[in-house]
Amino acid sequence: MNIVELLKAIVFGIVEGITEWLPISSTGHMILLEDLLPLKVSAEFMEMFRVVIQLGAILAVCILFFHKLNPFSSRKNNRQKRQTWRLWGKVLVGCIPAGVLGVLFNDWFDAHFYNSHVVAATLIIYGVLFILLERRNRKRYFTVEKFSQLTYQDALIIGAFQVLSLVPGTSRSGATILGAMLIGVSRPIAAEYSFFMSIPVMFGASFLKLIKFGFHYTGMEVVVLLVGMITAFLVSVFAIRFLMSYIRKKDFTAFGIYRIILGILVLLYFMIK
Repeated sequence: MNIVELLKAIVFGIVEGITEWLPISSTGHMILLEDLLPLKVSAEFMEMFRVVIQLGAILAVCILFFHKLNPFSSRKNNRQKRQTWRLWGKVLVGCIPAGVLGVLFNDWFDAHFYNSHVVAATLIIYGVLFILLERRNRKRYFTVEKFSQLTYQDALIIGAFQVLSLVPGTSRSGATILGAMLIGVSRPIAAEYSFFMSIPVMFGASFLKLIKFGFHYTGMEVVVLLVGMITAFLVSVFAIRFLMSYIRKKDFTAFGIYRIILGILVLLYFMIK
């Protein structure tokens, strides 16, 4: 068993657990990490790994928000259970655009856009958009402060924004939060809804990658994948709690600035490499 490769898997899990939920693009960080700290695995395994490792992060959402997402909870009355079912309905509606286009074009987007220049550009562009949006929001009143106020039309619009995340470097959470805030959804609801939409989207994407890769793993590959997923889960618990606490007090401007700086660093790194 190669200890060095296991340590690398832990680092990948840490980066995934942090960047999957903060609107700073997990892909932007992964593309740098893959170049700086490459795993000794096949290109096919790495393509599958960078998607399936997200399952660990998704499980953190399922556990942290289990009560809110559980329509069968004995602690909920009938009205609350109906509200939970409606929430799931809105989540599924929001997943339709990315689900359809992801199945059809995900591999095409990866083949044509998974490179340092595209990632750097999207990091910078969406960083600027976050800053501009937050300046606009200083004098704006959010009309959606709870999930009962979120309509199915709102859900579909936010889902359309999630499609933008098919372009690497965009950040799935960043695109959905940005879209939600543009139509008047408050930061906490936008963030939570983004988390909830990730559940069916990421489970679906991981399932497709696993089927495509097949089940011919080496023992080392199994361990690397499990270690990465477990680490991503543990780190995600803290990252999600941090983000929800942060946005109740502050806006996303700092994340916009961080994206711009990271985008410039990615561009410079691969230019001088």
